[in-house]
Formats: sequence, structure tokens, C-alpha cells
Amino acid sequence: MKTVFSPLHNRRTATTELDGGILIAPHEKPSRAETILSRVKKEPLGEVLPPQEFGLGPVLRVHTRDYVDFLRTSWADWTAEGKPGEAIPAVWPGRGMRHRVPKDIDGRLGYYSFAAETSITEGTWDAACASANVALTAQALVANGESAAFALCRPPGHHAHADLFGGYCFFNNAALSAQAFRDQGATRVAVLDVDFHHGNGTQSIFYQRNDVMTISLHGDPDLVFPHFLGFEDETGEGNGEGFNLNIVYPPGTPFSVWREGLETACRKIEDFQPDALVVALGVDTFEDDPISFFKLTSADYLLMGNRLGKLNLPTLFTMEGGYDVDAIGVNVVNVLKGFEGARL
Repeated sequence: MKTVFSPLHNRRTATTELDGGILIAPHEKPSRAETILSRVKKEPLGEVLPPQEFGLGPVLRVHTRDYVDFLRTSWADWTAEGKPGEAIPAVWPGRGMRHRVPKDIDGRLGYYSFAAETSITEGTWDAACASANVALTAQALVANGESAAFALCRPPGHHAHADLFGGYCFFNNAALSAQAFRDQGATRVAVLDVDFHHGNGTQSIFYQRNDVMTISLHGDPDLVFPHFLGFEDETGEGNGEGFNLNIVYPPGTPFSVWREGLETACRKIEDFQPDALVVALGVDTFEDDPISFFKLTSADYLLMGNRLGKLNLPTLFTMEGGYDVDAIGVNVVNVLKGFEGARL
């Protein structure tokens, strides 16, 4: 399996994350991607390729123009006002307030975000664009005949809505890839999100559509981020009714229980008969992950990948969460190895 990777992810080197009322070093950091890349090369999993440049055209198929323009200029606007730290949103258009775009950068940060843990830094725009190009390059490999490819994206993407950033995400790489498959002739595409946290952005983007099925297995949003989407009664709307599935689990969930949800998801995908599958691959379901509460082990990821491989679909993996840096490389590559083992 070919991997696509860009060293430009290092342009995003945030130093602050709001957690528990204090600023900490971010859980989402450059060493995540570098550790995965090292493991990919060690196995070896396959050829590692640089991304192509796609420009903003594919991004604008998913994200709004005003949001993209905001991301491009936000750091310059922040520093032009003499702000000393990283750009962290601090005010939002809550219930009873007008939803309009303020002129001031503080107001725009709140308008285009849904959470305060994710700061914008000097290199965020470059890294987000590179991450999108990584996903789109890997998608092109699959669209052009590869049975599968791995987009080693950083920053991740599945929390990003059409016009909102948060959860360390700016451009929704899984959604960009699904839309690219559709634009290139695929009739139906499935997006399966196996990250510990709900793929709220992906759900929101496709919620009213029946050509892209979205499925997410995740921790109970009553208890964990992103809190306001991801419940099991969210099944789609309008034409999308019945094409969104959320499978929710409580603290302490082991793989023996989690895999039942994976089986349900796989059967749903088989019934949908998509032309391509996008897997939003997060491994923060790991038992030692610092910001999750599932209990999957490294060996479990081999079994996860094996079941995904048995779907026998053209498959793109986009890298999402996973914050135990010591184990992230092993866990990610185990999924990919398990997947390839099922194809032999």
C-alpha cells in the first residue's frame, strides 16, 4: 500500500492548547506524523510519495469560500492587531445572538470555530493545505486503480465542518476525498470513521445527501468531545435520511464490544454498495490514549484492518486522531497490515 506524506505538516507547530482551564502543550503535535512515517518505512508498508498540488478547487467543493478566505488570512489579521500569543477563539454566537461575521479578528475566530482548544498559528494555513493535498493525492491513486492508499494527513480533518474549525481540524480531508470520488464518477461513496471522537464535521457536510453514507463509531458525546453531535438518533435529514449512522459506546469499551459495531457498520456499507470507501483512521481508541476511554490493544488493530479489507472495496485511509505517540505508529500500521492481509 502506498503512503502519501508531506513534511509541510511541520509548519503547524502549535504550543498552546486550552485544557482544564490552563494552557498545555497540544496533544496534536508533529511527532505524531513522524512516528507513523517511521513505522511505515520500518515495516516496510510500501512506497512513500509526496503530494501533488491541487489548489483550492477541491477544497471549495466542500468548504465555503468565506471560511477558506478566513483561514488564509487569520494569522496575518491576528498579528496585525498586535496579539502576542497564538490565535485562540474566545467568543461565539451563542443562542439568542445574531449569527453574523464580525470585522474584528476575535469575532471572526469565534464565528468560524466551535471549540477553544485549537489555536491558529503562523504555519497553520500551509499545513492544512498540505494535509488536503496529501488526502487528494492518495484519493487519486485509488481512483486511478490502486486498491488502497494511506493519506498520512496532519493536521487531521474529520471535525472540520464546511465553515468551522475545531478539534485540531481545519480542512475535512475525508470529506474532500469522498467528494473527489463523486466528482470523478463514483455513484456512491461510504465514509467510515473509526476515531474515538465523533466525526461531526463529516456528518454535517453530508447529512442531507444520499450519495455519501457516513458512519461513525465513537465515545458517548454526552461525556466527550464534540458533545453536540454524534448521537444515535441522528440518521440524516431530507434526502440523507437513513444515510448517517452513529454507533456510540461508554467508557471502558473493549474491542470485543467495539467490533460488534464495526460489524454493523461493515454490513451497512455492504448493503449500500459504494464504489469507494474512505476510512477516517483514528487510533485514539487505544487503551493508553491520553484523551479517550476505550480499551483497544495494538493487536486489535490488526483485526480491525482485516475486517475492513474483507469489504473488498477501493479504500482510502485518511489519518485522524491518536495521541499516544509511543504507540501510534504500531497501531496505525497494524490497521494497514491487517487490511492488506485480508486482500492476499
